[in-house]
Amino acid sequence: MNNICKSILSLKPYQGGKPISELQRELGLDNIVKLASNENPLPSSKKVQQAIAKAANEVGRYPDGNGFELKQAIAQHLSVSAGQITLGNGSNDILELMARVVVCSAKDEVIFSQYAFVVYPLVTQALGATAVVTPANDFGHDLAAMLAAVTENTKLIFIANPNNPTGTWLEDDEIYAFLSKVPSTVIVVLDQAYIEYLEADDTTVQWLKEFDNLVITRTFSKAYGLAGLRVGYALSSVVTADYLNRIRQPFNVNHIAQSAAIAALAEGEFLTHSVTANKQGLLQLATGFDELGLSYIPSFANFIAVKVGNASVVYQQLLESGFIVRPVEMENYLRVSVGTKNENKTFLDTLKSLL
Repeated sequence: MNNICKSILSLKPYQGGKPISELQRELGLDNIVKLASNENPLPSSKKVQQAIAKAANEVGRYPDGNGFELKQAIAQHLSVSAGQITLGNGSNDILELMARVVVCSAKDEVIFSQYAFVVYPLVTQALGATAVVTPANDFGHDLAAMLAAVTENTKLIFIANPNNPTGTWLEDDEIYAFLSKVPSTVIVVLDQAYIEYLEADDTTVQWLKEFDNLVITRTFSKAYGLAGLRVGYALSSVVTADYLNRIRQPFNVNHIAQSAAIAALAEGEFLTHSVTANKQGLLQLATGFDELGLSYIPSFANFIAVKVGNASVVYQQLLESGFIVRPVEMENYLRVSVGTKNENKTFLDTLKSLL
């Protein structure tokens, strides 16, 4: 084909964590532990499972394309209006939609940090826009550098907080000060996929009243444990939400996913259990790395990036031992998702034997 957009010729598809079934096919292993995709290791609650079972009886009909009930549940939960909410097939969907709304030409610039979520450069390149990558500060976002990078061509800024794959976190007052200085013509996407793990006051939603150029993205894939159903959402001004919904695919969140998300949002006990288990798992992994003399990046999410000698070799050895982790762009770092207590233990035991 000779008519393909030049911007996608060097683009590589997003690579998720290796599926368990794929490793089973490749190596014939029976027992595999996946610690690669920042999934919630806990099974979904009974209420969510019941909601899924009920919704499964209705899959012959299209879902509510406007997601009325789910938007109402989110609006009530976060004290926003339903008109400020855009639903997505995971928060990745929202990130792409936002870029499509504001990026119109090759000169348009999208700013994001070194060592940030891999979807940011993928979306930028796919749209043929100009990526402006600011150097990381101690593996996290350098907001001063990002602000200095803003030009008249800047259309969009991505900030992940907590950040993936490093797990770093910026204080709310730092981000607020940054927003106060960014031109109102530049959209700032605050990607909060791991916000529930912070156990902190949720103040950022209130900023939407002050900053029309702020878009907050969140997901049910992590702490709520619905990664397999793909439900994300954006919070923004009503005007921005209107633009997002103009280009959103019809029925982009299926009926079972919407039903499960509504049930998950009402299930506070499961979320509390998830956050507590994650906190214990982070401590378990960090303690294990300390005992092995390995350096790592303190994390505020549900994973830890740990430094090992010759990460590509260790990664392959872990695969052959039945453990799937994630190679990342930081040299000799592997990202390890928090698993169950037993999964974390067996992983640390295996890592010790390999090292």
